[in-house]
Amino acid sequence: MAQNHKQKRISAWSTPILLILILLVFTLLITVLGDKPLARMAAQTLIRVTFVVGLWIFVGNSGVVSFGHAGYMAIGAYCSAWLTLKPQMKGLFLPDLWPFLANAEWHVFPAAVASGLLAAVVALVSGAAILRLTGIAASIATFAFLAIVYTVYSSWEGVTGATSSVVGLSRYSDQWVTFGWASATILAAAWYANSASGLALRASREDEVAADASGINMYRHRLISLVVSAFFAGVAGALFGHSLGVLNPNSFYLGVTFIPLAMLVVGGIGSLTGAVTGVLVLSILIEFLVRMERGLDVGETTFALPTGAQEILIGIVMILVLILRPSGLTGGRELRLRIGGRARK
Repeated sequence: MAQNHKQKRISAWSTPILLILILLVFTLLITVLGDKPLARMAAQTLIRVTFVVGLWIFVGNSGVVSFGHAGYMAIGAYCSAWLTLKPQMKGLFLPDLWPFLANAEWHVFPAAVASGLLAAVVALVSGAAILRLTGIAASIATFAFLAIVYTVYSSWEGVTGATSSVVGLSRYSDQWVTFGWASATILAAAWYANSASGLALRASREDEVAADASGINMYRHRLISLVVSAFFAGVAGALFGHSLGVLNPNSFYLGVTFIPLAMLVVGGIGSLTGAVTGVLVLSILIEFLVRMERGLDVGETTFALPTGAQEILIGIVMILVLILRPSGLTGGRELRLRIGGRARK
């Protein structure tokens, strides 16, 4: 029995290790190619991994679809800007900042951690109210939270710059920094999924009545998962800002809400492997379509997709996946090592 239990634990932890190795190969390949646009694409992809896997911690374990995580991402992004921008820049773009923020000039790493913690605190407060709802009502409430955050950040001119862009952030988030955070997020997601809280939450997802009868406090475990999930969404926001060097509230609204959910659906919302797979597949597809819209020269002929084809084709891919693979590309299964002569799924 002890040996069997040990094998199960090793098998469970093989999933994040294999996923991190896949991301490592991806990052090494991009680095070896030495293409700057590809390096930027790799960094953006790994930021999406951080965000989508963070989103999966809540959505994948609770079964509640969240439309509000872009709000936590925005909170993290602007918190990092407040902490890392030079005081002269903050005086120019953000004149109403509180003195301790106006004079702060942190390194990006502690600022990213602080950004995640702020997003987690906001998730604790907002989730305390939102998660008393269930099903579609909870999902709609998360979208209402996103709308509130967007309205505040696009109107608070002296603190967030409102609809004007905040510029001057250091370009810190290269492919290796983002790889480190993506790996940490995958490990945290695997740890939570195998924790007592994660197991209890998935039990309540499968059968709320039976879980309640067994004494599982669904509300508490959903709140815990939301707080952990929001931390990594906040970190992803900080990395996003320090990848582009520019922040604008419009970057954290509908676009960054639905694309990550599409990645979860395409990969398979039922597994951590599906979350990572969906990000990699759609990110590579998006990059290919963007380059095709710009035009591909073959001899003296230029092939180019019409403007807007990217969104249409991604929509078609989602429809095909939902028809042919309702559980996503991975079918809800995890990627695991063979132990004892057979693969544990």
